[in-house]
Amino acid sequence: MNVRRATAADLETLRELRTAFYDECPEPEHRRKGWGDVVDHVRRAIDESVVLLAEQGETPVGFTIAWAKNERVGYVSDLYVVPDQRRRGIARALLAAASHELDREFVTLTTELSNAGSRAFYRRLGFREESINLVAESARVGDLEGPMAPSFGSVHVQTDDSGAVARAVRQYVPRLPGESKGSVVSAPRSGWVAVYDELCDREPPLLARLARELSDRMGAVTLAIGVDAGEVVHYRLLERGRIVDEYVSVPEYHGPLPPGDVIALGANPTVVARLTGADPKDVRAVARTAAAPSELPPATELLEAIARAMGLEGADHGYREARELEGAEQIRGD
Repeated sequence: MNVRRATAADLETLRELRTAFYDECPEPEHRRKGWGDVVDHVRRAIDESVVLLAEQGETPVGFTIAWAKNERVGYVSDLYVVPDQRRRGIARALLAAASHELDREFVTLTTELSNAGSRAFYRRLGFREESINLVAESARVGDLEGPMAPSFGSVHVQTDDSGAVARAVRQYVPRLPGESKGSVVSAPRSGWVAVYDELCDREPPLLARLARELSDRMGAVTLAIGVDAGEVVHYRLLERGRIVDEYVSVPEYHGPLPPGDVIALGANPTVVARLTGADPKDVRAVARTAAAPSELPPATELLEAIARAMGLEGADHGYREARELEGAEQIRGD
């Protein structure tokens, strides 16, 4: 395999490789450009920046385009290897050659959040994720009237004494900061009593406060579990009022965290198994984490799978649906 600088005579080859690249990995609509939109830029890059071709014999198998952003930083805009030549070190060789040609202290690039394989490859080469680009339709920026994905959750207390749970809910919920329209306490199901509250659906952090209070008062294992903003599954497992395990499917959904905190927000299958009777292998298989919701199953499906592994019933909905539960006790709010 040979890596060389491209020339103007290679424009047709670069067009074919670039077309294959963006057919395989389409850019988001707001950045999408055809060859006619970029050909002049590629010509300039051949003359003034870095455009490299990888070849097996006389057959082109990959390319990269890069240029200097400033005196210290270079930027790689395109890197592609044809599918049947991957995992042979070609992309690594192209990237290393581009970095050498750029002759800058740092090299940067971008890749899509949804492209987990690409991101893992770049991390192996020493790149670290530094920022996230956000995009929105201009006409909808600041549109507070637009629909928002719902949050919902429930608290599950490891007991068959639903009456005691209802008494605790009556005493504590009025002390939460806000007015609840009502709560529902389920009948015992598989050794658990579930609590649903309208205010906690609207304000997910309050769900954890309710779980802590119920766990502390009853000396019981308690689980607060739900979906935030329709995209992220979050649970807290408590024993005698103390959080012993916490899981967030997208740990940095609300902002960057120290690496140790990201790791800590993964499920602990051993603790979950000890307190719920779940099979650790099942918990490990379903309680996955990722950098973005798009890298995981839909949040409701993920929640259902986690609840099933723990032997919970009724974790897949909030207060509104819980009002229809047979045998449940409804507690009116303010």
